[in-house]
Amino acid sequence: MTTQTGTLLETVTTPEALRAVPGEDLPRLAEEIRAFLIETVCASGGHLGPNLGVVELTLALHRVFDSPRDALVFDTGHQAYVHKLITGRQKDFDTLRRAGGLSGYPCQAESVHDLVENSHASTALSYADGLAKARTLNGEQDRAVVAVIGDGALTGGMALEALNNLGSARDRPVVVVVNDNGRSYAPTVGAVANQLDVLRTGGGAEACRNLFTDLGFTYFGPTDGHDTAELEAVLHRARAMRRPVVVHVMTVKGKGYPPAEHDEADCLHAVGTVDPQTGHPASTSALSWTEVFGQELANLAATSEDLVAVTAAMLRPTGLQLMAERFPQRVFDVGIAEQHAVTSAAGLAMGGFHPVVAIYATFLNRAFDQVLMDVALHRLPVTFVLDRAGITGPDGPSHHGMWDLSLLAAVPGLRVAAPRDQVRLRAQLRAAVAIQDGPTALRIPKGAVLGEIPALARIQGVDILHRSNGRPLEVLVVPVGPMAPAALAAAKGLEEQGIGVTVADPCWVLPVNPALTTLAARHRLWVTIEDHSLSGGIGSATAQACREAGVHIPHLTLGLPRAFIPHGSRTDLLARAGLDAAGITKAVLRAYRTRTRVPVPRTAADRSATTARRAP
Repeated sequence: MTTQTGTLLETVTTPEALRAVPGEDLPRLAEEIRAFLIETVCASGGHLGPNLGVVELTLALHRVFDSPRDALVFDTGHQAYVHKLITGRQKDFDTLRRAGGLSGYPCQAESVHDLVENSHASTALSYADGLAKARTLNGEQDRAVVAVIGDGALTGGMALEALNNLGSARDRPVVVVVNDNGRSYAPTVGAVANQLDVLRTGGGAEACRNLFTDLGFTYFGPTDGHDTAELEAVLHRARAMRRPVVVHVMTVKGKGYPPAEHDEADCLHAVGTVDPQTGHPASTSALSWTEVFGQELANLAATSEDLVAVTAAMLRPTGLQLMAERFPQRVFDVGIAEQHAVTSAAGLAMGGFHPVVAIYATFLNRAFDQVLMDVALHRLPVTFVLDRAGITGPDGPSHHGMWDLSLLAAVPGLRVAAPRDQVRLRAQLRAAVAIQDGPTALRIPKGAVLGEIPALARIQGVDILHRSNGRPLEVLVVPVGPMAPAALAAAKGLEEQGIGVTVADPCWVLPVNPALTTLAARHRLWVTIEDHSLSGGIGSATAQACREAGVHIPHLTLGLPRAFIPHGSRTDLLARAGLDAAGITKAVLRAYRTRTRVPVPRTAADRSATTARRAP
């Protein structure tokens, strides 16, 4: 993709070129950048509102600091599109968030100007602290370290830990740029937000005592984040201090694009393909897993007064908005603070309530100790609903929810469900919030919810989804949650090869249902399929359960590789991992031939000669 001929933007492909632009031309450049982002992001999807809000700030940062010699660390990284444009990636923006194309976050493989790829929030200040220490040890104190962090990310405990360390190091030259737009996804909550609001409305507060000065920082601000000249002046002053400095910058999320500025939900924080004129989705999407969860939770809350919900700054993305509208006093947004969210939920449970903690699966990694020691150790009735479990698609490696089962499998007393369709999601959520003697978790993927996949039979909690008619029990296929459709399609392919197949959904995948091991013992080969890393997870847990039960038949575990998986569509990434119908069929055929040492029957005569076993 190229910019329109004759624009100023097409000449700014390096930070050096940006610094050569006369100051009076910067408003024109900012306008062109916004027009470019609206056009491209509305077409590809991505983080629109955050990037529209930091155009002037990013220009000023690259004019004052010399990247990559000076380190620019963007917290979360969803506001780095302008940074990508300035550092030579304009022509690649038509590949944004597509397989093999530009990442939606900073990416070391793309540019020497990108340092931090991790898009989990509240980390930039700790990176900056370590980088500044390294510069001091190397005698490179003239190389600046700048951390750009939003006011929403300041609510994270890790950010506060870093402020505590940075502020005490008077000789550590770190510039903390607080991009204050009053929001993360939603309006920022908590005491830190209140303190920033006081500074925003106070005006001319450079000499006043505040949170940052009390921690040891020099404070500059509040500064107009859309005035490049003002920003450059204050950033030059901050750099010259050669000590920890906070530059408080006020910006408007979605600046310059009315549909984003007027969107009260999240200022078009993250969009799919949308109409650039309206900001509305180009097409009406089907009901999502998240929406079904949100509907059912709100319905349950209407009849269960002890039901409460907790979110870590993700009210709408995790489906809690409907319950918050109906029962605002029973929904708690704690800000970007997953650890606090989980232990606060533990306290709610101790107080007689049943908390539902709605959280992205990838973010649960941050609160594993709290799940283990604060909830499970006390056998508390807390339900975790893990959104975006498995492959999420265009957000890339830091957002794939592919480690949660490995972690949760180690938690004593925790019961985990993986619904295969919306009927099971509603039923398993009802079952989870009714459990009062320990924690539960439900794992749901990103995307449109599946229609009902009915069971042919139910055996001690295990749903039989398919059984080859008139054929022996040769292969047992156990899909986890939304992997059921691919497993059923693979079963048909295996039957065409003359192999009898049973497809069984355990529904509740942890702890392993003993009925599943009994069923496995009646087959020649059993296969688990999960949208999760092969390290740990349901395959490993089921294999261990079989060994402990004395079941020693061959086992094939299909899942995601032990690797950081790049961005791309969910469908394509699952296929690459061999988790589509064709990949599953191929893998099972190979395993059946090599592990069972039984020839694959290919004719009716061959099949009739095979010893038949009883169907379940």
